[in-house]
Amino acid sequence: MLDILFWVSAIGAVFSYFIYPILLMIIGSGKQVQDFDEQLNRPRITVIIPAYNEANRIAEKLDNTLAAEYPPGMREIIVASDASTDATDNIVRRYEPDGVRLVRADARRGKEYVQALAISAATGEIIVFTDVSTTIAKTALQDIVKAFSNPTVGAVSSEDRIIGKDGQILGESAYVRYEMLLRRLESRVNSLVGLSGNFFAARKIVCNNWDPVLPGDFNTAINCTVLGYKAITDSSVLGYYPDIQNESHEYQRKLRTVIHGISSVLHRMDILNPARFGLFAMQIWGHKLMRWLVPWFLVLLLISSILLLDAHWIYRIALYMQLLFYLMALLGRQYATKLQSNVLKIPYFFVQVNLAIAHAWILYLRGERMTTWEPTKR
Repeated sequence: MLDILFWVSAIGAVFSYFIYPILLMIIGSGKQVQDFDEQLNRPRITVIIPAYNEANRIAEKLDNTLAAEYPPGMREIIVASDASTDATDNIVRRYEPDGVRLVRADARRGKEYVQALAISAATGEIIVFTDVSTTIAKTALQDIVKAFSNPTVGAVSSEDRIIGKDGQILGESAYVRYEMLLRRLESRVNSLVGLSGNFFAARKIVCNNWDPVLPGDFNTAINCTVLGYKAITDSSVLGYYPDIQNESHEYQRKLRTVIHGISSVLHRMDILNPARFGLFAMQIWGHKLMRWLVPWFLVLLLISSILLLDAHWIYRIALYMQLLFYLMALLGRQYATKLQSNVLKIPYFFVQVNLAIAHAWILYLRGERMTTWEPTKR
């Protein structure tokens, strides 16, 4: 039995990170990437910006969004205020002559709730969601709607780029490159199971059934599948956002994200049923649920390796490799601010992420849920 536990744990620990993308590559081999119509007549769009106490950043965000090129009269901008208590709403009202509208919740109810309010007020055929912390390029609005020339596309995700404190674009981490690869593979094979929450767009019909319990990007991916559309990523559409300087803030962000994600999947257990959702259900299992189970597979793998130490040389090697990996993670933690090489950065980041996932499970099982949100300090 111990040897079965060992192999199940080993496969479970690597499935979402290695086996799942390999399966996507196999399924997607030979499939063509859809070209977009560069001459597409621009549809009317609504840009929705959720905000809570963003007085320090909202003017900069609105200036950036207004500077984005799009045909006059074909764009509206709605700021969805989650009952902000600072000067956010007053600042937004100053932009009314520029076509900016304010939609305000009567009480603080969460990001997805105010997005739903804004969707109800939107007049655009395409809804563009963008966070206050995200900067977009001048051509971003034009670029993100090109994919909708394909009638099978229901939503489009941007790709993320991180800006350092010196204003320069940071080199992509191994993790970011991996996530972007995964999105491209999912786009080719079927549909994304989650879009970039910082900057994405969807058809209005996809947004009509907006569940305030689910993260907006995940909600959009599910609605696309239910309605027979695809959610895809577009590597030419970029969202730029500041690096999180405080490590504890980054850990808290990961914690909130995972708790919200676990809550969302367990709230919509039906999407785990392949008989109903087909390949999309399998993607949820591979991309999300199996990844959230990794910390528990790792614990079982370590325990079974110790108990099988004298049973076979392969278990001894497995144990020594795990101990070496965790030692590298500790060294990565010790020298986190000085790391230039991925040799220590990757083990450290991997362990940090899985500690956050394990912590999120514990909080979830204790009844913790995420409905309201605090903008991450960057």
